[in-house]
Amino acid sequence: MIELFYYNWQVREDWFKWCEKRFAEELVKERAGGMGSILKTLFHVIDCEQIWINQMKRTSVTQIDINSISTLQEVIEYSNFTKKQTEQFMREWNSNTEKKILEIKRRNGHLSSFSYGKIVKHIITHEVHHIGQLSVWSRQLGEKPVSSDLIYREFLSQSFETI
Repeated sequence: MIELFYYNWQVREDWFKWCEKRFAEELVKERAGGMGSILKTLFHVIDCEQIWINQMKRTSVTQIDINSISTLQEVIEYSNFTKKQTEQFMREWNSNTEKKILEIKRRNGHLSSFSYGKIVKHIITHEVHHIGQLSVWSRQLGEKPVSSDLIYREFLSQSFETI
């Protein structure tokens, strides 16, 4: 499954490059859907990845207030930090890991149990979902969105260890 993280990270990096060509005001402008802005939506997918991975690793979750993020560079740095953690965790992945169970206490106090395999699939598809939102906003701006077409991307052998 690490290959699908590589795919998501490659698309994410392309969105960062797309964002670098835009005015900062456009990235933080309030929009309908997603997390309310381009920058907050990018941060959100990274934050969710970090939270779930750290919960599965049984390590401390990094707490960053989404409203404290104001620049693309902050989001890129958080992405690089999170990718290192995720890649390390996924390199140790095996069939036993997939079956492990994580119990979490929900805000309403109820306990939920999920297999690590289901959580990883959620992390991957969650980012794909939000990339779709970025594509909609891009088109609303009259811009061509980043292509997320998996079939034409070379990502399987990429390593992000140098990030």
